[in-house]
Amino acid sequence: METLTDFSQSLALTEYIANAKRKKEVTIIASILLSAILAMTFWCVVNWYIFHSKEAKRKAQLTNMFYIEPVGGEEDDQEVQLFNISTISAATNNFSQANKIGEGGFGPVYQGRLPDGQNIAVKRLSQNSYQGLQEFKNEVTLIAQLQHRNLVKLLGCCIQGEERMLVYEYMPNKSLDQFIFDEARKILLPWEKRFGILKGVSKGLNYLHHESILRIIHRDLKASNVLLDDEMNPKISDFGLARIFENEREETTRRVIGTHGYMSPEYVMDGHYSIKSDVYSFGVLAIEIISGQKNWGFHHPDHELNLLGHAWTLWNEGRALELIDPVLEESSNDTKVSRCIQVGLLCVQHRAEERPTMSEVVSMLQDECGILVEPGEPGFFSGRSFRWTGPASWDCNNHSVNGLTVTTLTGRL
Repeated sequence: METLTDFSQSLALTEYIANAKRKKEVTIIASILLSAILAMTFWCVVNWYIFHSKEAKRKAQLTNMFYIEPVGGEEDDQEVQLFNISTISAATNNFSQANKIGEGGFGPVYQGRLPDGQNIAVKRLSQNSYQGLQEFKNEVTLIAQLQHRNLVKLLGCCIQGEERMLVYEYMPNKSLDQFIFDEARKILLPWEKRFGILKGVSKGLNYLHHESILRIIHRDLKASNVLLDDEMNPKISDFGLARIFENEREETTRRVIGTHGYMSPEYVMDGHYSIKSDVYSFGVLAIEIISGQKNWGFHHPDHELNLLGHAWTLWNEGRALELIDPVLEESSNDTKVSRCIQVGLLCVQHRAEERPTMSEVVSMLQDECGILVEPGEPGFFSGRSFRWTGPASWDCNNHSVNGLTVTTLTGRL
């Protein structure tokens, strides 16, 4: 009996020791787990703080970078909205090909939709883009200060890592060149629509030159940089090459950039640019809108003149209406068309001082009864027979798509 009692006591003692040992192990494991959880929590908090500190610093730097100082005594500070790349990525379906609506010298352009339902156009700077941070900043800071119905509206930008993007209001009908140079779609722009586009672009340029707080030269006005809204109202876009103009006469640059067929003679040959450089580009655009043909690359079986030379010749021979796009014959007004051709030719005259200002152009287009002077010979009169008469060995490499275009001048003999 004593043996059984001793055995029971021994068994109880063993079980007690085992339970105590198990509790100790559980306590140790619980302590380790708790320590790990606390360490992980601390690590997460620290990293969250570091990340958000860097993000706050990045946003502060960008805000400072794109802060627009009040001009002309205005008290309302203007700031460019900064978008997070995750927002833009989600809006464009991760920059899918289905959302891609164009590509320019800047890079691809995507259509997107923000969480609030607003449609946007996103210009994404490509890695091999010629447009650097300075041009990017230039476009952002300039256009953010401009408010006009005929200028495209900048909504904000995104800079994160190597990514640089501009966010604009979405223009459903894309660019003018996709209509006037397309045989199937040009019929969608009857004369009154084209005339309205001409007047709208002239008002937008006039605002840049004479009415905005800053006097700005666009330097790259062309058909692909005129965007159209859902009612075919024009809005000038792409301000990457634009410059604030302080000199009343002209300025000079060694970096001649622009688009073949739209650059004025004095700019191409000598690097001189002024508001009259934009006037020349507008004149080219006017002739293109009326004729439905491109100035650069124009061919005629009877001569080697470019589109401007062809238009001027027809004008001098009293056959100006032969220039009109055939699809406009039924919708056009001969008097208005003839006047617009004359205005276009006045804008592309070789000598800059003989060209009208954009404010004068606006008046010419609005006042259909005013008397106009006869236009002189246009700049770059010839086409296929054209040869450089300026510095020897200049070669033009043109990069042109639906976006910003650059012509780089490089040496060649």
